[in-house]
Amino acid sequence: MPLSLTLVTTFTFVLAVSGCISGFLAGLLGVGGGIIIVPVLYHVLAAFDVDMALRAHIAVGTSLATIIPTSLQSIRTHRAKGAVDATLLRFWAPFVGLGVLVGVLIARFAPGTLLTAVFGMVAAIVAAYMLFTREGWHPFAALPAKPAQAGMAGGIGTLSTLMGIGGGTLTVPVLSVFSYPVRRAVGTASVVGLIIALPGTLGYIFNGFGREGLPPLSLGYVNLAALLAIVVTSMWFAPMGARAAHTIAPTHLRKAFGIFLAITSIKMLADVLP
Repeated sequence: MPLSLTLVTTFTFVLAVSGCISGFLAGLLGVGGGIIIVPVLYHVLAAFDVDMALRAHIAVGTSLATIIPTSLQSIRTHRAKGAVDATLLRFWAPFVGLGVLVGVLIARFAPGTLLTAVFGMVAAIVAAYMLFTREGWHPFAALPAKPAQAGMAGGIGTLSTLMGIGGGTLTVPVLSVFSYPVRRAVGTASVVGLIIALPGTLGYIFNGFGREGLPPLSLGYVNLAALLAIVVTSMWFAPMGARAAHTIAPTHLRKAFGIFLAITSIKMLADVLP
């Protein structure tokens, strides 16, 4: 993997900018910065000629690692505003954690193309939700029974671990469908993100430990150089997004983000489909 000053500079700049955007969106919409970081890092790794079989794993593992500090920042802001539902979290947390373990196990044996396909398909579903559902769309009046909630929490944990996202991308839309207050959903999702990111990161470090072809400064499937470039900026912008979530209606941003996700999903699916 040949390195040059231009490539290193571009790598750092692109990831720093994506950290700003992902951190702000993580706080504002509760979508989790990984939904931006994974596709950006995936294509930056391609520019560095990283083996295609490794790109998705590195992008996902590194993304999960970046979510840890960003979630801590968002949690602090949302808790101060009383937007974290501790009761819901006490029930959901074990099932989210179980889902993470399932996701790590699948990722250990799954080819990179599967992770890319999962990301592309789920991103397309989330894009459709953001683009074609109206703000305040709540088809159900309340959360379902506990067994169904357990399944939802486990599914969020598994899919988020395979995608490298913090859970907010899935948690907020799911809760909103059941008439859950959106700002409380965003705050609660920030904690779900931490529950996913901590064990998920450790799993990807373990899964990738000793693999050949990893880029320099990699700890398993977590690239420390990318982690630093993203975290420095995302930690700065996450509290700004969390504060903005309590003062503005992000309707236009929601639509723009949906378009971004749609384009991203098409590009990533095109990479793996024959």
